[in-house]
Amino acid sequence: MPTLLIYGSYGFVGGLIAEEAIDRGLDPILAGRDRERLRQQVDELGQRGRRFSLEDPVTVATALEDVDCVLNCAGPFSNTAEPLVEGCLRSGTDYVDITGEIPVIESIHDRDEEATEAGITLLPAAALSTIPMDCLAAHLADRLPEATHLALGVDSFRVPSIGTLRTVIEGADTENAVRRDGDLESAPTGWKTREIDFGRGERPAVTMPMGDISTAHYTTGIPNVEMYAVMPQPARTALRLHRYLSPVFESKPVRWTLKQLAGVRDGPSERARERGSAYVWGEARTEDGERVVSRLRTPDPYVVTVDGAVTVAERVLAGDADAGFQTPAGAFDADFAFELEGVEGFFDESTPDETSPVNPLLQ
Repeated sequence: MPTLLIYGSYGFVGGLIAEEAIDRGLDPILAGRDRERLRQQVDELGQRGRRFSLEDPVTVATALEDVDCVLNCAGPFSNTAEPLVEGCLRSGTDYVDITGEIPVIESIHDRDEEATEAGITLLPAAALSTIPMDCLAAHLADRLPEATHLALGVDSFRVPSIGTLRTVIEGADTENAVRRDGDLESAPTGWKTREIDFGRGERPAVTMPMGDISTAHYTTGIPNVEMYAVMPQPARTALRLHRYLSPVFESKPVRWTLKQLAGVRDGPSERARERGSAYVWGEARTEDGERVVSRLRTPDPYVVTVDGAVTVAERVLAGDADAGFQTPAGAFDADFAFELEGVEGFFDESTPDETSPVNPLLQ
């Protein structure tokens, strides 16, 4: 049986992913740097454990020699992805993670040639929003092959987990980003607001530096990409203020304090996750104004992340993904989103026909 190792398995999201992998019979090795937290999880779940740090690439490669695929759940991924990818390249191990950090995705893309030569798959961003968003982007590109501009967005306000908060704090000085003519360009945080109908009426959404700016471009080849997310008014105000307050957040003492405060937060309860949902929207257009719009509806973001990460790992372990850098839809096509339980769509904003379902969200 192929071997899966889950790094960062004892974090909030990592723990949910580990339990799901066990339920599916994958028998994962639980791994991370924290000896006590790992020992406690190993005892609770009755799984094998493997403690190793990421400072020495030889140590990482040695720890992965008998592993077929690493699923990295340890954020911030700006700290963990590079050494794990390096270890995977040295040991011939496939790599999957749940990052949403643009620089991380770009750095993994830069190792495409090495991964192809090593015969391994590098597939970052196996989470929400990227899996549904990436599949929606591929669907829109199929509907409008001549598209030159792609806008994507998500409507789901969710209290973040400890790991998510720490990832946000770690990247607090990162500017917004857009894709223009194939290149990444910086933009002020929250630089644009747009009224978008995600399927339950128009709501204000702001541009966000989400990883889909990279993955959607690599999946579709569309050169211009923007990302939006619905934010409540206080959050939109905070984003606008951030550009002026960023020097404060860059201070090491302030970051340390915020990380400690983040440590008292836990993720949403099981009941909250069962009741949650997300609405994903996409628009592709051409230079001459031709335009298509489609939507997806998904379960709670944490539910999609857990299901998506384990499903991607299963597909990679089965050899379904080519070697080299891959995106979810690039590896498995636009319909991959529907392998995840509870994902509904595509709801196309067009005249319905036998192949295009009427969108119940628009009725």
